[in-house]
Amino acid sequence: MNVKVIYRDGVKSLLLIAALMLMQSCGFIKNKFGKGGKEDVGISNGEITATARKGFKQTTPAGMVMIPSGSFTMGQADEDIASSMNNMNRRVTISSFFMDDTEITNNEYRQFVNALLVDSVSVLGEEEIMTKYYPDTTAWKKDFAYSNGDPFVEYYYQHPGFDTYPVVGVSWLGAQYFAKWRTNLYHDFQNKEGMFNSTGFRLPSEAEWEWAARGGRAVAKYPWGNPYTMNTKGCFLANFKPQRGNYDADGYPYTGPANAYNPNDFGLYNMAGNVAEWTLDAFTDNATAIVWDMNPRYDNPDEPRKVVKGGSWKDVAYFLQTGTRTFEYETERRAFIGFRCVMDNVNGRAGGRARR
Repeated sequence: MNVKVIYRDGVKSLLLIAALMLMQSCGFIKNKFGKGGKEDVGISNGEITATARKGFKQTTPAGMVMIPSGSFTMGQADEDIASSMNNMNRRVTISSFFMDDTEITNNEYRQFVNALLVDSVSVLGEEEIMTKYYPDTTAWKKDFAYSNGDPFVEYYYQHPGFDTYPVVGVSWLGAQYFAKWRTNLYHDFQNKEGMFNSTGFRLPSEAEWEWAARGGRAVAKYPWGNPYTMNTKGCFLANFKPQRGNYDADGYPYTGPANAYNPNDFGLYNMAGNVAEWTLDAFTDNATAIVWDMNPRYDNPDEPRKVVKGGSWKDVAYFLQTGTRTFEYETERRAFIGFRCVMDNVNGRAGGRARR
């Protein structure tokens, strides 16, 4: 036989084999003829053989901790001294999620504002960015009449000495936009790395916030569990307004660092005091009667009042209780309200047993 013929036929055979391998690797043969190996996913031999797609693993985002799922008695953990009757006890169940271990700090929020000023000026306009999303530093002066808040107006947000302190002067709408920007930032990275997108960042619901604040303790009055604001050594356990106005008794006359004091049993800092925190829920007095008992949330875009939890550096101990709820209007920006974000956990739904 002619050597050239052998060579030509051999090349044709190799090309045919390569084409078949390429078609198989692209899924053509499997989809067309229903043949494949054990790892095939989809339809094989005329039957549905789809199993979990490979490549997705939800990891804990930076600065967050995983909060296990669980069930607890939500609502007032002690006497309702304000007689508000707006947070009656009921049993609810919460799915697992991730939560920022601290309140969003000045330096973290500054990354968001700086990014808007660089990337979004042509879309939003500088005026909208500065009036809606830039922290209202004048809140330090406006919120407290006849108070020397001028130094905080000038330094609190911009000075490096306050980088790790919680951002304030951000509205509920601003906190929502931050969470959206943070989600886009995270998803952009995952897309570039060829990864599946994780769920997005958002504000916690009121029920999620309260479950997280209790740290798995079923009837905790405060995040640390016991019914007092001091430990056995006489040290205050949070940043608030103790002793009829002795703001400095707890170590900080105004706010403190976002990781000040000890974390609760879920690893969360300052779930009581320092700054109060926005939640996702709209406020209504009869929330107990109308929300479901599985991942409850009251969503009403027509209600401008939003639930605020946790109390702040300027509040008495009643507002630090895990069951106390107040509200603020979604457009208001206060010197005592901050926020933190959560992310749904689609991988870990393991229950966390509440302690008594």
